[in-house]
Amino acid sequence: MTKADIVNEISKNTGIEKVTVQKTVEAMMETVKSSLEKGNNVYLRGFGSFIVKKRAQKTARNISKQTTIIIPEHYIPSFKPSKSFVTKVKENVKVK
Repeated sequence: MTKADIVNEISKNTGIEKVTVQKTVEAMMETVKSSLEKGNNVYLRGFGSFIVKKRAQKTARNISKQTTIIIPEHYIPSFKPSKSFVTKVKENVKVK
């Protein structure tokens, strides 16, 4: 499902114009991104959490050049679904 599909689905279900829904979805995504950029987590009850995870420094190898490089510690965005969300997906999605 793409962002356009989400906008169409919300517009169809609520009766709100697509332009308004698109602006709202864009604003929500920008708010989540800016919050994570500042190091703040975003918690959406019943859906999940957008969190910032710390990755420790590690040593890696470049096999083609036979060299060792050090990857410094860094932070990455991550999503952790809520338990109720995970349960609904497990119940409704069938293994193929």
